[in-house]
Amino acid sequence: MMKKTIFILSFFAVFSPLIAVAQNTAGVAKVVNDLAKEDVMKHATLSVSVYNVDKKSQVYAYNSQRSVIPASLTKLFTTALGFEKLGKNFRFRTTLAYSGEIEKNGTLRGDLYIIGGGDPLLGSYRYRQTVPDSVFAAWHKAISNAGIKAVDGRVYYDASIFDNHPLHDNWQWGDIGNYYGSGVGGLNFYENMFFIYFTPGGKLGYPASVARMEPKGINLHVVNEVLTGPAKSGDQVVVYGDPASTIRVCTGTVPIDAKNFSVRASLPKPAQACADLFTVYLRAHKVSVSGAASEALRRPSNPVTLLEYTSPTYYVIAQYTNMTSNNIYAEAIHRYLGYKMYGLGSSANGAKAVSEYIQRLRLESSGVALEDGSGLSVRNRVTSDFVCRFLADVAKTNYFDDFLKSLPLAGEHGTVKNMLNGLPSNVQVSMKTGSMTGVRAYAGYVTTSKGERFCFSVIANDYTCTGNQMRTKLEKVILKIATME
Repeated sequence: MMKKTIFILSFFAVFSPLIAVAQNTAGVAKVVNDLAKEDVMKHATLSVSVYNVDKKSQVYAYNSQRSVIPASLTKLFTTALGFEKLGKNFRFRTTLAYSGEIEKNGTLRGDLYIIGGGDPLLGSYRYRQTVPDSVFAAWHKAISNAGIKAVDGRVYYDASIFDNHPLHDNWQWGDIGNYYGSGVGGLNFYENMFFIYFTPGGKLGYPASVARMEPKGINLHVVNEVLTGPAKSGDQVVVYGDPASTIRVCTGTVPIDAKNFSVRASLPKPAQACADLFTVYLRAHKVSVSGAASEALRRPSNPVTLLEYTSPTYYVIAQYTNMTSNNIYAEAIHRYLGYKMYGLGSSANGAKAVSEYIQRLRLESSGVALEDGSGLSVRNRVTSDFVCRFLADVAKTNYFDDFLKSLPLAGEHGTVKNMLNGLPSNVQVSMKTGSMTGVRAYAGYVTTSKGERFCFSVIANDYTCTGNQMRTKLEKVILKIATME
């Protein structure tokens, strides 16, 4: 009788998707099983894995070997490799240089060059020191210090550190006109986006008008098809347009009760915009420039450096990347890693760098495909088991503390500020979120009240409820994981 019982238990351990290998996972198993039986999961995939970090052993799994779309969990791999290869004190560099000769009267018989270094914060509106006026003022000062009062030439931009394909081939058309799908280049500017401010119509369904756009002076044409929606309906605008076109088509609605309602869209040709606006800035500050800004198809052999403009530290950039799930920052890191390791920043080289990183960690990666740095590609695939094994391995590195601090703390920071209400005060959950249509994903670390550390990955694909409803359901799973003891 005893042998028969053992056989039945072994059968379910092998063939059931549910594996509970410790008694304190019973609560996790129940909430996962209950969710899996809901109608909204009838055609969906739910994948859950939990590891004890110190023991590096799996303590719970459900469908943990299924390949699923991770969305922005992809940023975990990008930012961790950045900490390893670049270090927390690394700074992106943008070089301002000139060619030719400076005459005694202060006229430069030559050209100015903005040589990009992949900095995703150049001209960013988020920090006082990175806004266009601050950057241009620093460049203007360097020009003045060199004695240049006029330029008999033009401002050239050089973005050749990265390839000229700012988007990944598998990003979706509905994403790439919006700010989060704007892609990156060797010379980024204003986070490769711009603001459109709308004024709603007087009644529901009436056209909304464009009040203004920022930054001022950018070269683009907006086709406005936006209508007026219900009060408090939020941003329902979708922007369409490819990176080589200066046309942006806006559809959807803005709320009737809003004034100067801002929408962010992808900026066409950001490197050109940077050079154009800097030319305008110089002329406005009494430095004449005879020619129009243009791309440098060939860099001069010995340009004279005027200024090395540096970004905030990698630690700051990685923290913002994970706290807010910023795609532009993640893609810039990803491509810079490709440049650092293989000489050219591209999606392919960034993916190659991540793949080699995974190999160095000796992680078995069947069922895994990581094609971009941000998670926008619908062809990215992971297993929840792989994510946990990765997180457990990173916890043993010398950069783990910095990596951990880059993840938002549930109930306090970023994308998880309003999550896990009811979490005991003596339990900490640091985690990354991922979301796109039909995808909700969470992964990170739990520090229990006893100081024990677990890592977890909880991913759902192809459910039939709303994303917010699925988030609520998965929060229950994470809460059970956080309070297993």
